[in-house]
Amino acid sequence: QVRLVESGGGLVQAGDSLRLSCAASGLTFGTYAMGWFRLAPGKEREFVATISKSGASTYYSSSVKGRFTISRDNAKNTVYLQMNNLKPEDTAVYSCAAAPIAGDAVSIATISYDYWGQGTQVTVSS
Repeated sequence: QVRLVESGGGLVQAGDSLRLSCAASGLTFGTYAMGWFRLAPGKEREFVATISKSGASTYYSSSVKGRFTISRDNAKNTVYLQMNNLKPEDTAVYSCAAAPIAGDAVSIATISYDYWGQGTQVTVSS
């Protein structure tokens, strides 16, 4: 019954912005750290960003730091990924995930995450 549903993907030009949303249901949202991962053609799944239960802590991959911002609204059971200055190498399927880790920690590790969304396609043209 746990569902994570991403939205907001699309086709944009290099330099443009997108905001992805991930709506969660069937879990106690505020007890999970959240993360965003992406899968590009021919590549392994890559960590993008993570946020702690309260939102007090965040962490980003080097490739997106300074361009992307993760945030959450626990009252809306939703986590967001604001993506600015998009580049063609950002093209991928972006998935959100929920991790039942202790305290107010974050995680970059795929194995930390119990639940995954279906993904939303982001395509950035040059």
